Amino acid sequence: MKGKIKLKGRLRNHLYWPLIAGALLVLMNVPVYFISRRAGGIVSGFSVVYLGAAFYGFFRMKPVLIDELVNFATQYGTVQKQLLNEFEIPYALLDYNGKFLWVNEQFTEMTGKDKNYHKSVSTVFPSITKEVLQREEEVESVNLKLEENYYRVALKRIYFDSIAKKSDILSMAESEEYLTALYLFDETELNRYIKENEDQKLVAALVYIDNYDEALDSIEDVKRSLLVALIDRKVNKYFMEIDALVRKIEKDKYFVVFKYKYLRQLEEDKFSLIEDVKTVKVGNEMAVTLSIGVGIDGLNYNHNYELARMAIDLALGRGGDQVVVKEGEEISYYGGKAKQVERNTRVKARVKAHALREIIESREHVVVMGHSISDVDSLGAAIGVYCASKTLGKKCQIVLNEVTSSLRPLVECFTPENGYPSDLFIKNDEALLITNQDTLVMVVDTNRPNYTECPELLKRTKTIVVFDHHRQSSEVIENPVLSYIEPYASSACEMIAEVLQYFSENIKLDPAEADCIYAGILIDTNNFMTKTGVRTFEAAAYLKRAGAEVTRVRKKLRNDMDAYKARAEAVRHAEVYRGAFAISVCPADKIESPTIVGAQAANELLNIIGIKASFVLTEYQGKIYVSSRSIDEINVQLIMERLGGGGHLNVAGAQLTDCSIIQAKHIIQDTIDEMLKEGNIVE
Repeated sequence: MKGKIKLKGRLRNHLYWPLIAGALLVLMNVPVYFISRRAGGIVSGFSVVYLGAAFYGFFRMKPVLIDELVNFATQYGTVQKQLLNEFEIPYALLDYNGKFLWVNEQFTEMTGKDKNYHKSVSTVFPSITKEVLQREEEVESVNLKLEENYYRVALKRIYFDSIAKKSDILSMAESEEYLTALYLFDETELNRYIKENEDQKLVAALVYIDNYDEALDSIEDVKRSLLVALIDRKVNKYFMEIDALVRKIEKDKYFVVFKYKYLRQLEEDKFSLIEDVKTVKVGNEMAVTLSIGVGIDGLNYNHNYELARMAIDLALGRGGDQVVVKEGEEISYYGGKAKQVERNTRVKARVKAHALREIIESREHVVVMGHSISDVDSLGAAIGVYCASKTLGKKCQIVLNEVTSSLRPLVECFTPENGYPSDLFIKNDEALLITNQDTLVMVVDTNRPNYTECPELLKRTKTIVVFDHHRQSSEVIENPVLSYIEPYASSACEMIAEVLQYFSENIKLDPAEADCIYAGILIDTNNFMTKTGVRTFEAAAYLKRAGAEVTRVRKKLRNDMDAYKARAEAVRHAEVYRGAFAISVCPADKIESPTIVGAQAANELLNIIGIKASFVLTEYQGKIYVSSRSIDEINVQLIMERLGGGGHLNVAGAQLTDCSIIQAKHIIQDTIDEMLKEGNIVE
């Protein structure tokens, strides 16, 4: 290393000045000879003596000077080392491979390692490995926990060549290796104060009674005040245990404020209030259910309230009897196991019908679309909207990219020969061309933008209406001017049939139109066996009066032989998992609508004794479609939500990508195991 040490900068110039002065003296001696040869000789003799002394001093004093400089640097380094040794912040120096070279007293006191400890830093801090230290991009800090304390470890690389560059008097050979300086900052108290500050933040919550009017109507008048008082007591007692402020803002609504630190307690308890309130019985036939929306992580208190309002809307849109926690953009769900309570009142349907009429009247053109790979319910609901638009004299077109075998008999009824426009059914490209700001885009039978026939269509206009009977998820169509989402409804066709009754006195359905809407109800209720309520039969009765013919509809819904065989194969090869879950694969070869056949097979599997839920997988167009069904014990909607899908308590589905059929089976089995362990799928 000594051979590599050189002088530079001002010190080097200082040593060279005597030699430079000697050279100048020789040059000045030349004109002296012209003045006096004797004087020139004297000056020459002096110059020789001076240069000799200068060269001797340069070559003799340079090593001595370097030794003195090194000794000074050593003494200076010793002082610095002493200061670092007594430094109040724990400090350590690591070599290129992450081994300890030197540590100060605070570091030894904190870690319990003495100054002779030269092992790898990962033996003390497992998260700081050799790979971390030698990454191409320098890691500036690492957070870690040592015993009960939390530390921020600051890391700084020290390159050998950079040390020399900063020096004004020494230079050293370049090297790619470096040392690492390690500083430890105890942030235990800081984290504690941050946590205390987080815990003190206020959380806004809204509590709604889902079936207030229905529950009161089911008991005697004298007991109604008692039922309300018992519900109030349950709600207040539950939230008072966490020091919450509870205020009743309406007869069936509560506003709650509590500290953030209690939220995790409520989540671990899975908001037992929604189950506890069902135990309130004073002669009411119908159990009382609650929906709770919680808003946190907002910019201010008003923002938290807005998040709570959005959360309660989502909870109600998913059928109620559940809790939705909206933490910024993150959404968590709790509960939602019970069946949706059917509303016998048609006030909401009448209000939505009048609102829809006003919107259609204000637009020049209506475009209707359902979900991709449309089914009979989606088509029937679209035809219902066409009937409403035709009554008001507005042009209506339906986006239908693929006519499956199950839809073809119905679609063939709406031809120009039967008096319908030739452009009634259009594809995506044409829909995008004709849609503008004066167009009403109506979405039926889905509320997810990515599930629609043409998601881009939603960006072409600001006038969007959504009619759907599926539970809402976190992915929703943004800013619709009218949203009618009723999870208790059996089908979108049932909702449309109700709306048509209040839409106009002049509305009249042709038999083909009534058949199509009736077929949608028939398919989604599995021949009136699933999710069927009083209003379902009332809607069917209205359609029957309008000209729907059951026999004619049945003929249109018949399967071909290949589809029937595929359904039989799916039932035949079904595997029973954990004694209650039927899992099968529906063959897609030679079948025009394999997803429809898969759904039919899932319904068939429920006819087997002991089967509580069925899952049929169909590989189609690069995706794996999962159709799941149950009767009453298992909530398949929660299972499908774990897979990125959704639906209803008894009817749900999902789409899986980037996996095989075998992998999809394992995913479903693992999800069932996980949710059974959590107790989240049994009602």
